[in-house]
Amino acid sequence: MSEFIFKLPDLGEGTVESEIGEWFIKVGDNIAEETVVGTMMTDKAAVELSSPVSGTVVKLAGEPGDIVAVGAPLVIFETEGEAVVDAAKTAAPTEQEPEAPAEPVAAAEQAVERVRVMTSPAIRRRAKEAGIDLSLVPGSGPGGRILRKDFDLYLKARATGATITTAAAPRTGVKEIKIIGLRRMIAERMSASKREIPHFAYVEEMDITELEALRKHLNADRDPANRLTLLPFLGLALVKALREFPQCNVTHDKDRNLLLQHEAVHLGVATQTPDGLKVPVVKHAEVRPIDDLADEIRRVTTAARDNSAKKHELSGSTITITSLGKLGGIASTPVINAPEVGIIGVNRAVERPVVFNGQVAVRLMMNLSSSFDHRFVDGYDAAAMIQRIKEMLEHPATIFLP
Repeated sequence: MSEFIFKLPDLGEGTVESEIGEWFIKVGDNIAEETVVGTMMTDKAAVELSSPVSGTVVKLAGEPGDIVAVGAPLVIFETEGEAVVDAAKTAAPTEQEPEAPAEPVAAAEQAVERVRVMTSPAIRRRAKEAGIDLSLVPGSGPGGRILRKDFDLYLKARATGATITTAAAPRTGVKEIKIIGLRRMIAERMSASKREIPHFAYVEEMDITELEALRKHLNADRDPANRLTLLPFLGLALVKALREFPQCNVTHDKDRNLLLQHEAVHLGVATQTPDGLKVPVVKHAEVRPIDDLADEIRRVTTAARDNSAKKHELSGSTITITSLGKLGGIASTPVINAPEVGIIGVNRAVERPVVFNGQVAVRLMMNLSSSFDHRFVDGYDAAAMIQRIKEMLEHPATIFLP
């Protein structure tokens, strides 16, 4: 017998350390070569790692949420044969193509949903042999973990056609949820943004009655799946406004103490996903007509939600828009997506009586809530840009003028 040290391999793009996401093995398990031992979290995805050897698990590097350096021991096995300690070179992530270092986790992003089921390796093997989807098995353990009795009950119910139920228990406990993975990254970035950036908030009310009429007219003969929302109209208006206020289409390189003023508008679209907030990017929004912009917003936000977005599609934005849809509320104070210097939020549109052309009339009203980095964007310029966007959205024909 000998010892085999499986070291954390390089996950690409200059990664020097990675966070343990989930273990599928435990000390004492006998596993076969190519068995998935667990997941490691990168900036954008969970990457599955497979064992390069068969053997018994002697030691694990830590618990989910712990940070492991590239090249440091990840799993120690007891194996038969000569000892091998440099496993980092021989064991690559199962979802990574070594020939394409620029996209090391693209395929792994599709596996995130699959690895969320919590259970033991033994039950995973039994489920695989029986052809059972573990996501269909109710778990009664902590955090919904599938226990042996849960799996046996499911097998019995499946064989007899009985209804699958789990016993109810009094809800008296407190569930501890470790802050790991994407949620930890979101927390760190939000904290850094509010700590380092002096936010200046500006809210403007606008009448979008004509814009909504135009939107409904353009959607009349469209497939329901391809109907226009308000976001592409806001995107077009923002692109035009940034030509007049280029100081808002800027990213801050704090390491070099530089402001990078961009000619291209790479539009971030803050998107709520099952994993938390992501910001997919519509590249070169400045050259896209309304239909193309709408299609690309739909494509990148869908990819962010189903974890099929590539890494480059989740970075590189120069300014961001955000919308809570029907939950938009009256006003909000969106947090700037660093290193950008501005973000614009869409609030809920509501009909209410206002004075219009000297008469009280029911109009569709909506607020734009914006935040700017007050170190680099003066309040006057921020307000003037939002006023320019308001002018175009209230008179939507002007959005399409040269």
